[in-house]
Amino acid sequence: MHADANGVATTPFPGVVILREPLPTTLQYSISKPMVALVLQGCKRVTMGQDTFDFGAGQSLLITTDVPTVSQITTASAAKPYYSLVLELDRALIEALVSDMGNVAFPAGGPVRIDPTDVEVADAALRLLRLLDRPASIPVLKDQHLRELHFWLLSGRYGGAIRALGIMDSHAQRIGRAVSVIRADFAKPLRGEQLAEIAGMSISAFHAHFRNITSLTPLQFQKQLRLIEARRAMLSGGATINTAAFDVGYESVHQFTREYGRLFGRPPASDMKAAKQDQVTAA
Repeated sequence: MHADANGVATTPFPGVVILREPLPTTLQYSISKPMVALVLQGCKRVTMGQDTFDFGAGQSLLITTDVPTVSQITTASAAKPYYSLVLELDRALIEALVSDMGNVAFPAGGPVRIDPTDVEVADAALRLLRLLDRPASIPVLKDQHLRELHFWLLSGRYGGAIRALGIMDSHAQRIGRAVSVIRADFAKPLRGEQLAEIAGMSISAFHAHFRNITSLTPLQFQKQLRLIEARRAMLSGGATINTAAFDVGYESVHQFTREYGRLFGRPPASDMKAAKQDQVTAA
């Protein structure tokens, strides 16, 4: 497998990628989907809101909801690159496993957690990756290996935090439906009543549960998603500031510039100049 310009190597396993970075990185902004990252080598820092998490080899990062994050690989070198296996959590598979496992009591967890990787999880992930050496086995065995990996995640220290994703009509599932709509239509005006209806909640309950699960209000979530997408379009797609602003739903470039500076620490023009200089330096 070969990593792309972002250090990401895809695999034949749905939702599984390998991250490789030979050097520490600049800050990376994204809205993460529910996932778990098993760090094999190196160290990384992830910030969500006011909380910062540092973790390294032998530890795992768990994100159980769509949340804006700022990440940076802090320890990596050409001799010892940063490596991690990232698994996007499969809600349908979790739902089926929760049903099969029955009414097991798990303590709830926060939306972002760092813990030592469970031995069973590490072993299941390793056996999944070993299939890459025997390509003929992948179509036959990949589904059961992915199911086993999800099972051990549900059975281990992350069980409580992941379990809500698989409980029918839980608050996490209801808010997840609304988040999917925001992600798909982030450039459109946000209607709280429509999102609350999609979640099957009253307006007040929807806003309370949305903030509890994502750490943001729906409007803050949409705003950060718009700004992150605009930054990606300018940095990777070559979009101008005006085009990026209007494409993500802003009607005022002045407002876009002001809010961009609040999130990323500097206005778009300065940020693009610095980011492109970082790319040249890294190359």
